[in-house]
Amino acid sequence: MNKVLYILLFILLTISCSKKEEVKFEAFSPEAFAYDIGDAWEINATVNARGFVKKEVSDELSASLGFSTDIIDPNGARTNDVFFDTKEVTSQELIDVQLEAQFELDYNSPDGLYKIVFNITDKYSGETISAEAEFELKK
Repeated sequence: MNKVLYILLFILLTISCSKKEEVKFEAFSPEAFAYDIGDAWEINATVNARGFVKKEVSDELSASLGFSTDIIDPNGARTNDVFFDTKEVTSQELIDVQLEAQFELDYNSPDGLYKIVFNITDKYSGETISAEAEFELKK
C-alpha cells in the first residue's frame, strides 16, 4: 500500500511541477512626482511591467517595450504623448522591466491633482496595457 501511495505522490508532484505558469502582461507600481525647478515643474514617473513576450537571443532573453505618457489635468483635459520612448532589454534573467518618464510642465499649469497615464506596448506581441499614477502641483 505504501508503494502505491509513493507512486501517486510522485506522479502528482511531477504533473504539478511541469505546468508552466503564464504571467499576464500587466503594469504595476506606477508612481509620479513633481518637482518645482523654479520656472517649470519637472515630472518624474515610473511603472513596472511583466508578462511580456521574451525572445531568446544568444543564450539571453530579450524584451522590447514601447510606451508613451498622457497627462490629465485637474480640469479633466487630456494631453496625449507628453513623453514617449522604447525600452529594449537583454538579460540572463528577465522577469520585469521598469519604465521611466521625465518631462517638464509649464510653471503656469494650474495647481491641483494630475494623472499620468502610461500606455505600454509589448513590441513582440503587439499587446497593450495602461496604468495611471497621480501627482499634485502646488505652488
